[in-house]
Amino acid sequence: MAASRCVTSLLKLSPISCSNWPCRQFHRIVVAAPNNVLCKPKQISNVLPATRLLHLRFYSQKVEKTEETTSKPTTSPILGSIQGLGIAGEVFKKQDESQSSEGQKQSSSSSQQNNSDEEEEAKRKKEAESSWRNMKYTLIFFGVTMSGLTGYIVGTWGAPEKDEEGNVIEDQFSSKPLALQYILRSWNAMMNYSKMIRDPSRDKLLPDPLKEPYYQPPYTLILEMTGVLVHPDWTYQTGWRFKKRPGIDFFLAQVGPPTFEVVIYTAEQAFTAYPILDALDPNGYIMYRLFRDATRYVDGHHVKDLDCINRDLSKVIVLDWNTQSVKSHPRNALKIKEWKGNDDDRTLIDLALLLKTIATSEVQDVREVLDFYNQFDDPIEAFRENQRKLQEQQELVERMNQEKTLPPTSLARGLFGRRF
Repeated sequence: MAASRCVTSLLKLSPISCSNWPCRQFHRIVVAAPNNVLCKPKQISNVLPATRLLHLRFYSQKVEKTEETTSKPTTSPILGSIQGLGIAGEVFKKQDESQSSEGQKQSSSSSQQNNSDEEEEAKRKKEAESSWRNMKYTLIFFGVTMSGLTGYIVGTWGAPEKDEEGNVIEDQFSSKPLALQYILRSWNAMMNYSKMIRDPSRDKLLPDPLKEPYYQPPYTLILEMTGVLVHPDWTYQTGWRFKKRPGIDFFLAQVGPPTFEVVIYTAEQAFTAYPILDALDPNGYIMYRLFRDATRYVDGHHVKDLDCINRDLSKVIVLDWNTQSVKSHPRNALKIKEWKGNDDDRTLIDLALLLKTIATSEVQDVREVLDFYNQFDDPIEAFRENQRKLQEQQELVERMNQEKTLPPTSLARGLFGRRF
């Protein structure tokens, strides 16, 4: 009866079609089908889903055994045979186990991620605390150091001066309270030191002009060393070296005494420039050398202060490529292009001819000549063009003078041929 009920419910739930399976094969699956169950071909659809549903409904659940049933089994042989297969139960059991294992893995991964986030957060906090601690100790160290240095400067620079016998020399701060005296003296010393750095080292950079029987050149030529006479160059073989500009020997020989009083005025340090100048000028054409300590530091630039040069500015010419270096006296500067180290340069030769022309012309104020040439982008090219025009005029004048001295017969022959 139980088997017949199962088969009846199976047929009601899913109409079975026996298009693929014959009716007798279906009878073999359900062995003890009752007589009132008809296996019509049109009523049988698919045995596998029906069998699975049947197994789900009746045999996926565990059979609860009681004390009465353990002694005598009451199940039918069909139920026992189908239940003995146990395929669906095992499948669902495995699915449940896999789902539970996946849930455990997800929960373990989420817990591990939470633990890693907490560890990173703790590590970040620890690093922030250590950096703040280091910065605090650094600030404390610098504060103590600066306080000690300030106290040492005030105590050293603010102390009053004493004479040879050890007596205190009174100054403009002696009438003030003791602590204020030390502070004001220290401040005054710092201002003097800052002024010493900004201003030239002395009021007269050059000595007074020479008097008879010594000869003083009428004009003073001030030259920049770097970019005008030499160019700093670096190679793997030689390292840093200063390259000598082409034509420098001819230039110094033409503009040196007695034509010009040659002065090197540069922003380079003395210990760097001295050996270079010794190698450039073995004949001693350069009369004086002025270095960085002789410049005036203004707005981040070392400016050449011609007011301290101790010469008549109407007779002073400055050769420089940097306009910032001569901005205090731009009319005395002849602005030329910076030399980049090219070997085909001939600027110094043309400069020597220009300066020689100014000196031999006995110009009263060189600033007027420099104003004329500074209006051009390239003063040297403008001088070359003027030299060419002057040469053409001289040749024309010489030709005209020669024509005036020629006899009439020769003049006629020149104009009309050899017939006359």
